[in-house]
Amino acid sequence: MYSRAFHTGDLSKKRFLITGGAGFIGSHLAEYLMTHGAGKVMVIDNLVTGSRQNVESYITNPAFEFIQGDINDGELMIELCRNSDYVLHQAALGSVPRSIENPLDSHHANATGFLSVLEACRISGIKRLVYASSSSVYGDSAELPKKEEKLGSPKSPYAITKLMDEQYAELYSKLHRMEITGLRYFNIFGPKQNPNGPYAAAIPIFIISALKGVSPQIFGDGEQTRDFTFVANAVKANMLALFSRPETCGRAYNVACGKQYSLNYVLDKISETVGTKIKASYLSEREGDIRHSNADISLIGKAMGFKPDIQLEEGLEFSVEWYKRNVQNFSSSPMGQ
Repeated sequence: MYSRAFHTGDLSKKRFLITGGAGFIGSHLAEYLMTHGAGKVMVIDNLVTGSRQNVESYITNPAFEFIQGDINDGELMIELCRNSDYVLHQAALGSVPRSIENPLDSHHANATGFLSVLEACRISGIKRLVYASSSSVYGDSAELPKKEEKLGSPKSPYAITKLMDEQYAELYSKLHRMEITGLRYFNIFGPKQNPNGPYAAAIPIFIISALKGVSPQIFGDGEQTRDFTFVANAVKANMLALFSRPETCGRAYNVACGKQYSLNYVLDKISETVGTKIKASYLSEREGDIRHSNADISLIGKAMGFKPDIQLEEGLEFSVEWYKRNVQNFSSSPMGQ
């Protein structure tokens, strides 16, 4: 998938550490770096939500190293950072509902964990840190499209942890003169995204449901909208942020397609792509969910030249083909969103 380069220059003498690198987005970043001949790619993952299977094809490659460990292990993180030039921080406990049910776990993984990564990067003197933030930081702001400088009040513990990450990153950028860039992901989807479990995202659940001919559940009426963003676009944003001019560091940027689609529309497109018509069943709205989301991506476009290469429909086609090949690995799940 990543034959096209999003960076310039030779990666063969550069060393990278990906936290959460056996997870959905992290494993795509590992795939990109390995495809383009990175000198060393280290992945740390505690496998709470990640899967070794996502990086299995690289385990025997001498340029790749998998470490099963936790980012809150300060000594381990310092050791790994000392052997790295660049850090891509993807480790987190995702999901708004999960954070409402287990706020302490979310805080420990997302806020305390990020501070642990920052300290290890500071002590080790890494060249640059790019970290995953989230569109959840916009909270209850009704303004569309979402612009980086206009936030609302957080609606979940997850949103607060991501907001804290951005504040810590800004502080460390100024206090310790570190090169740090945040990326506010908007509903990333694509191959390797796990459709199982109570906190799974909508698109993988919809695809597995369509492939198995079962009805997914949607919380609300399905007319809520999201700026669904194919994972290759997120990989591109990470690579641009990793090697952009130093002046681009010190803040967070929206990473999205700049469009909004309803869940009902997405389910219909997946049904059309799979060739099996399915209908959703609708439940009450969930606490912490927002009604509409759509990103303004002009800032990252001007700063780094980012623009999405793959739009929703093409991304769904890529994803459906991948899940068709791997559907036997996943159970059907009725939940959706």
